Amino acid sequence: MAAGWKKRLQKELCELQKRPPSGMKINKDSVSSSLAVWVIELDGATGTLYENEKFLLQFKFGARYPFESPEVTFIGGHVPVHPHVYSNGHICLSILTDDWSPALSVEAVCISIVSMLSSCHEKKRPPDNNFYVSTCHKNPKKTRWWYHDDSV
Repeated sequence: MAAGWKKRLQKELCELQKRPPSGMKINKDSVSSSLAVWVIELDGATGTLYENEKFLLQFKFGARYPFESPEVTFIGGHVPVHPHVYSNGHICLSILTDDWSPALSVEAVCISIVSMLSSCHEKKRPPDNNFYVSTCHKNPKKTRWWYHDDSV
């Protein structure tokens, strides 16, 4: 990873540790020594279907970050049941691929994911979950997502 991007990641990490948004926590021990992998704990927002639930998001940063989006997946034993989240933790969210901007940050991605979860009215998996999970690439960024539902 280029030194300039490492500085950006160090700055983002420092900000998240000093002033984490409500419901978001990063444990410095979960950050790889190269800064290339982070794990962030997210709380389901109060008053939503995910209230009192905790989720782990893994961020993997490539050498082109922030010009290229990080690989972001839910990990651990508790992947949210949501129409845009596959049971393997892959997230169908446009800012993680086509609508990525270098102006976005880890915090912005987390806030977008919490917002996506919060707007859900029914816990269910995507209709093609079983097929996708059995045939997809391990890296969700290799998926050509079809963004056809902006209701959640």
